[in-house]
Amino acid sequence: MASPARTGWRTVRGFLILIAIYLVVTQLLPRPQAITPNAWNLTGLFLATVAGLVIQPVAGGALVLLAITLSTLLAGMKLSDALGGYADSTVWLVMAAFFVSRALINTGLARRIALGFVRLFGRSTLGVSYALSLSDMVLATIIPSNGARSGGVILPIVRSIAELYGSTPGATANRVGAFLMAGVYQAICVTAAMFYTGQASNPLAAQMAGNLGYRITWGGWLVAGIVPGLVSLALVPWVVLRLFPPEVKHTPEAAAFAHTELVKMGPLSRNEKLLSLVFAGVCGAWVSSSWTGIDITVAALLGSLALLLTGVLQWEDIINEKAAWDIFIWYGGLLRLGRALNEQGVTEVFAKTVGARFEGLGWLSLLVIAVLICYYSHYFFASITAHMLAMYAPFLALLAHSGAPLPLAVFSLACCLNLSAGLTNYGTTPAPMFFGQGYVSMKDWWRIGFVISLCHLAVWGGVGFAWWKFLGLW
Repeated sequence: MASPARTGWRTVRGFLILIAIYLVVTQLLPRPQAITPNAWNLTGLFLATVAGLVIQPVAGGALVLLAITLSTLLAGMKLSDALGGYADSTVWLVMAAFFVSRALINTGLARRIALGFVRLFGRSTLGVSYALSLSDMVLATIIPSNGARSGGVILPIVRSIAELYGSTPGATANRVGAFLMAGVYQAICVTAAMFYTGQASNPLAAQMAGNLGYRITWGGWLVAGIVPGLVSLALVPWVVLRLFPPEVKHTPEAAAFAHTELVKMGPLSRNEKLLSLVFAGVCGAWVSSSWTGIDITVAALLGSLALLLTGVLQWEDIINEKAAWDIFIWYGGLLRLGRALNEQGVTEVFAKTVGARFEGLGWLSLLVIAVLICYYSHYFFASITAHMLAMYAPFLALLAHSGAPLPLAVFSLACCLNLSAGLTNYGTTPAPMFFGQGYVSMKDWWRIGFVISLCHLAVWGGVGFAWWKFLGLW
C-alpha cells in the first residue's frame, strides 16, 4: 500500500494538473466570440473534470461534486440549476436498474442463468465461452453495471471452470483459463454496446443524443444493436480461439459442473420466482414503452418497489448499494454539466469550427474518421464514461452539422465507444478484473484487443450499417 505522504502528494499533483488544464483553456486559449465568458469557464471546468476522471486524484463522485459546486462560482450557475441533474429521470433509471440487479445477484438468479447456459452449451471450450457470453447478454438487458454482472456473476464461473481443468496462472494457464478470460472479456464489451442498459454511461449517450433532437428508447437501442451484436458475439470467441487456442478443446466436465451446481441450488425459490416475474415485467414494459407510453424509468422504479414490498429486496440492500449511489453522484452531476454546455452553445461552436477544417469531406467520410478517432483514442482512457464525456457530444454535433443522418451517427459513435474498451487491460471496469487473474500477458491481451477491434469495425461497419439502413436510420 502507498504511504499516506505519497498518496497525499499524488492527490496534490493530480489537482495541480486539473487546475492547469482549467487555466490553459480559460486564460490561454482564445475564446470564440459566440461563447460567453461564463460558458467558456464552464468548458474549462468540464474538461478538467473529465481529465480528473482519467487520472483520479480523488474518487470520481467527489470530483464531480466539486465541479458542480465550483460551477456556481466560476460559471455563474445557480446552485439549484447546477444540482438539477440529480432530478433527471435517466439518473433514476440507472439507480432502479442497479436495485433490480442487486436482487438478481443476491437471490442467485443471475448465477443460475449463467450456469444454465454452461450446462446447455459447455461441452467444448468454445461452447463455454459462448455460454458465458450469452449469460452476460441476458443480464445486460437490465444490469447497467458491466462490472457488477461480469465481476460478480460471470468471472467466478470462468475461474471455477478453469480450475476444474487444473488451469491456473502460470504454466497451465493456456490449458483453458487464458482463452476463457480473453474470450469472455471481449464478449462483455459487445454486450455493453448492444443494450441501453449494457453499460452505465449508455443512458448518458442517449441524453446527449436527445439534446440534439434524437430520442433513444430502451427498445430502440435493443433493435439497433441486436443484429450486429449477435454477429459480433458469434465471431469474437471464435477469433480469440484462433489467436489464443486452448490446449483443452472438449470440456464435458464443465457442463457436468454446471449441472452439479444447479442441483445444489435446488428448485427456484420464492424470491427467484417473484424476481423472474418482475424481470420479465420490467423488460416487457421497456420494450413496449413506445406503444404504451409508460416511461421506462417509471417501469424500473415500480419493479424495484415491487421487490421491496414483496421482501425480495430489503431497504438495507438499497442503502448499501454503494456502486449505485456512487454513480448517482457523478452521473447526475456530469449529466447537468454536459447539458449546460449544450444549452450555452459550446458543442455547436465546436461542430462548426472543426467542421470548417473538413469542409471538403462528405458526411460519410467524416463519420468514418470520427469513428476511427473515437475507437482508437480509447488507448488513452481507463473508463468508457470518461471517453464518452470527452468525445461523444462534440463529435455527434460535428456529424449532425455536416449533414450526417443523426440516428446513424448516434449509434455508430455510442457502440464504437463501448466496443473500444476491448483494446486494453484497463478499458473499462471488468478489464482489470479479468486481466488481474494473471492468465494472459499484457502483450497477448493488447494483441487480441487490436485484432478484435478490426473485426468489430468490419461487423458494425458492414452488418451494422446494412441493418440500420434496413431499419430506416439512414
